Amino acid sequence: MDNMTIIAVASIVTAGMTTGFGTMVPALAEGKAVATALTSLAQQPDASATITRTLFVGLAMIESMAIYCFVISMILIFANPFWNYVITQTAGK
Repeated sequence: MDNMTIIAVASIVTAGMTTGFGTMVPALAEGKAVATALTSLAQQPDASATITRTLFVGLAMIESMAIYCFVISMILIFANPFWNYVITQTAGK
């Protein structure tokens, strides 16, 4: 295999793994956060404003990880920085 094929395969596999883990882990974390918030709301209904506000901030932080993983996947597929390096190295030979 030449260098271009190796980089293409590595980029596609890495993008797939990043998308896979970047969607599974935040989904599990968001489910656990909501379940815990509902449990705490059932135990302390007077603190609902504080619990809800903290829940939404936590969910936003968890969701940002999924968004970052998506951005990394898109960079690896469509704007891979290694392509230019390999092209300049092979053009000099």
